[in-house]
This record gives sequence, C-alpha cells and structure tokens, in this order.
Amino acid sequence: MTVEITSHEELRALLGAPMPRAAAKERTVLHERDRQWLAASPFCLVATAGADGSCDVSPKGDPPGFALVLDDRTIAVPERPGNRRADGYRNILDNPHVGLIFLIPGRTDTLRINGRAKLVRDAPYFDDMLVQGHRPVLAVEVAVEQIFYHCAKAFLRSELWQPETWQPDTLPSRARLVKEVETPTESLADLERYYGPAYAEKLYRG
Repeated sequence: MTVEITSHEELRALLGAPMPRAAAKERTVLHERDRQWLAASPFCLVATAGADGSCDVSPKGDPPGFALVLDDRTIAVPERPGNRRADGYRNILDNPHVGLIFLIPGRTDTLRINGRAKLVRDAPYFDDMLVQGHRPVLAVEVAVEQIFYHCAKAFLRSELWQPETWQPDTLPSRARLVKEVETPTESLADLERYYGPAYAEKLYRG
C-alpha cells in the first residue's frame, strides 16, 4: 500500500529537524569563495517552473568561469546555440524564480543559487562571454536571493566521479536513441554523421 505524505508537519516528523549548521548556512550575498567556485565551474543545472507549475531543468556548460559575476548579488549565465526549444526561457518569462546548481568535476559538494531571473538579449558584459569568437545568444541574469553549499552525500552514494563505475555503453549511441525513440525521418547513417566528430566542431555555430 502506498502511503502519501500530505502535510509539512508530517514531512518534518518523518525527516526530523535540520542540523543547526544546515539551517543557518543560507546567504544572500556572494562570498569570495563563491566567486572562486563560479570561476572554476564549467557546468550548471538551471531549474525553472512555468506559470502553470510545469517544470524544466536544463544543463548549461562552457569553459570554467562561464557564469559571470556582475556584482555581489547578481550573476549571468550565457546561452549558446542549442535545440531552440527554450523550455526554461519560456518559463522565466512567466515565472522568474530559478534554482541553479554549479558543479566542479571531481568535487562532491556543489554550489546552489536560488533567485529571480530575467532574459537579456545584449549587454556590455557579453564581450566577456566570448568563446571561440562567439558571443552568447542571450544571457540569464539572476538576482541572488539564496546561496549555499550543498553536501557531498548524493555524489558519494552515486559514485558519480569514480571512472571505474562508469558504463557509457549500457545504452545505444545518441544517434540510435534518436532513431528508436524520436523516430525522425533521417536515416541512422545520417544521424550518426550528425552526432559524429562534426557535432563537437559546431558547438558555438549552431
């Protein structure tokens, strides 16, 4: 029988109270160590929710330091050419609340930033976001409302950074997955060419 949790009180009774250190670690202003973390991070996850409550989590990645610190309370995350779905960006237009998790490869702790976002199509700092000579398509400016470091337990349990646990060939190639699951009109050979070596050569050209 499935037993659902339906109240905050029931949830707290089940999980218990957070440790004082965990409860008090939230901040609203970037620390110098946060700036250093962002300068070292090449990857983040951006969570958004639409006006109707539908959610999206989108990965963003670039060379380390791609998330630019604008001031002690504001960061900007560049957008590069992608699949043009813009799920998260459409959410931001309807609901500016966002959550971001910044990773550093090999680190088992993460930096979390929650705040309010807006989409910017151009700004002087875009010139500081050049990669391979390309400016970002747009940027997400995030006004920080909450920032803290998250503990390592999830990464330790999953053994995420331990190469001996990696099994990338458990599933078929990206091209085969597209052909089997998304049923495109292209042939498998065409998809394999598209997702082959040339795919990495056009990351900033769309």
